[in-house]
Amino acid sequence: MFFATTAQPQLRRQAYVNPGRSLERFMDDALRSTTNKPCAYTQDETAFTLSMDVPGVTKEQLSIAIEGAVVRISSKEGAARHYSAAYELPQDIDTSASDAKLENGVLTLKLVKKVPVSNATELVVH
Repeated sequence: MFFATTAQPQLRRQAYVNPGRSLERFMDDALRSTTNKPCAYTQDETAFTLSMDVPGVTKEQLSIAIEGAVVRISSKEGAARHYSAAYELPQDIDTSASDAKLENGVLTLKLVKKVPVSNATELVVH
């Protein structure tokens, strides 16, 4: 003899799920990044290359700060246009080997990857 339930089982849900907010945040970030901060990003074995449009800003009016793997680009006080962006890269940057170039309103950053140094110490087994 076989028994089968006649009532449909209730589906269990998490206590609070708001997928609409995460989708809304994703769309806001995507639209904001394409309209306000157009940036092309490439990388190879030794360096990251960032290219971005900064029209109306001279090289004297730009400030580029690198701290670890974070690159902050902003226009200084008194610049014709206001620009501010921060990018976090997957690896630390070697600031001594990196360079920046501004041509025809396009800022190109060549950010050399820092070679990781091992701080491992070998212990002698007695």
